[in-house]
Amino acid sequence: MSPITSCVLLDQNPSRATIEALLNTRGEQAPRFQRCDLEGLDLSRLDLRGAEFMDCQMAEVDLSRAQLAGSRWRNCRARQADFGLADLSDAQFLNCDLNNSRWGRAKLASASFTGVKLTGAQFGDNSSLGLTFKESLLIGADLRGFSFRKQTLQALDFSEAELSACDFRETVFEGGSLRNAHLKLARFEGADLREADLGGLKLANAALFKGATISARQAAALVQELGIHVA
Repeated sequence: MSPITSCVLLDQNPSRATIEALLNTRGEQAPRFQRCDLEGLDLSRLDLRGAEFMDCQMAEVDLSRAQLAGSRWRNCRARQADFGLADLSDAQFLNCDLNNSRWGRAKLASASFTGVKLTGAQFGDNSSLGLTFKESLLIGADLRGFSFRKQTLQALDFSEAELSACDFRETVFEGGSLRNAHLKLARFEGADLREADLGGLKLANAALFKGATISARQAAALVQELGIHVA
């Protein structure tokens, strides 16, 4: 194998061995992957702290238990990627496709997702203090137990998402959707839902919104969906 002389991999289809060699010779430099094909690679347990991934193909990549704190991700396609038990503290994801990805017990403290597709993503038992989502698709995602308390949520689509026991107290929804979301034991006291799509609300869940603020238009739509006729 030829020696690695740079911390940048550009337009490559590297093996795990190549990446390990890069990491072993990087010194204090953070690795950078640009337009690389990492699809299906086993990168589990690697130390990739501070790494940058730009325009990479990463479908089904295994990053479980990897050290990814402070990593940066831009325009990557990583559907069905496995981030289980990885440390992603302070990681930033921008305009990435992470549909059907897995995040079980990953550390996501202060991580951010902006313009990201997370349809069908599976989260669970995450360390997520300070985690933020913005303008992202979370359709059908499993986020049960997450706290969004006092956050301002910008254009998040939670349609059909599993949001059981989530904390939305004093949260402001700027657009976005809760249409047909699963909301058992979720809390909305003090939440401002006036700009959210609340379609598909079931009568059994109506009490969850006690103490929240909705618009007159939303109230009329909810009454209609609940089958109540106002004379």
